[in-house]
Formats: sequence, C-alpha cells, structure tokens
Amino acid sequence: MKLSLFAASLLIATSTMAADTAQTPNVKLEGVKYIKMLGGALKSQLQAKMKEDKTGLTALAFCTGSANDITNEVNKKLPPYAKVRRTSLKVRNGKVNTPDATDRKVMEEYVASIQAKKFSPKDIKVVEEGDVTRVYKPLVAKAVCLKCHGTDLSPKISEAIKTAYPNDKATGFKEGDLRGVIIAEIKKH
Repeated sequence: MKLSLFAASLLIATSTMAADTAQTPNVKLEGVKYIKMLGGALKSQLQAKMKEDKTGLTALAFCTGSANDITNEVNKKLPPYAKVRRTSLKVRNGKVNTPDATDRKVMEEYVASIQAKKFSPKDIKVVEEGDVTRVYKPLVAKAVCLKCHGTDLSPKISEAIKTAYPNDKATGFKEGDLRGVIIAEIKKH
C-alpha cells in the first residue's frame, strides 16, 4: 500500500515537473511577445522624435513625459497575469525603474558576457521565481542613444536631464554597453 502510494506520488510529481518544463518555452515566447510590444512602441516613437529634432531634446522630452505612460498602456493590453517593464543598472528614473536583486543579477550576467565577448543581443534569459517567470531581453546602447546616455552630452541635454531627473545615473555609456533590459513577468495561471 505504502509503495503504491509512493509510486503514485512520484508519478504525479514527475507529471507536474514535465508540465512545468513543457510550459517554459511557451512562457518564454509569450514573454518575448510582450517585450516586443513595449520595445516596439517605445522605439518607433523615440526614432520619430530623433528624426524630428537631431539635438535629442525632443526625444528626451518624449521619454520624460511619455515612456512610463506607454509602458502603462502596453500593460493594460496584456492579460491580468502578465506585465512588462524596463530597468537598468544605471537608472534615470529611480521612482519607476529601479532594479531588484534578480534584475541586477541578470544584467550583471549580460555585462560579463559583453566583457568576455560572448554576448548576443538575442540572448533571452528566463528566470523562474515561485509562481512568476521573468523573461529578460537586453537593450544595448547604440550610437543614437549616446546623445542622452553617453559621456559627451550637449549642455542643453545635460541641463534638461538635471532638471527632469536630479538623481540621474543613466549616462556614461559607450556604444555596445548594456543600457538595460526589458522584462516580461508572467504569473502561472
């Protein structure tokens, strides 16, 4: 009796683990879909602002006034068990984008792979914590990003950043550096 009860428990546990393992690729694909929704919305509007004003001031004003609103709008379109957000090791807006310990660990892994020249911007990381799966996509600093996030900022950009973000840490990047990540968080449902 005890042996058959043990065998039944083992079978159930194995089935549950197999189901969780089978769900991980689907969760990853779902997370990437949500990441692309946010990334696409932000990128298209940011590119338009950069074309509109080569100084970067219009793009900075857009980020200051609209990036979090766009994130909130994308989240309203997601199922109730999912959300998407952005963060960085060097945040500009600490009120909404501060990383937690898991975010930091994943970003530090990306930084290490960049330094070891083993990095791919397509390296999607999946982290399971309790009933939440996080899907991470790295954001790499490109030349155009450096107008507002680089080392040689124009005086007008520097002043605008200081005014909008007095505690800004999101400068000093070089092309190819890890700028941050977009994260999809999906609760088991």
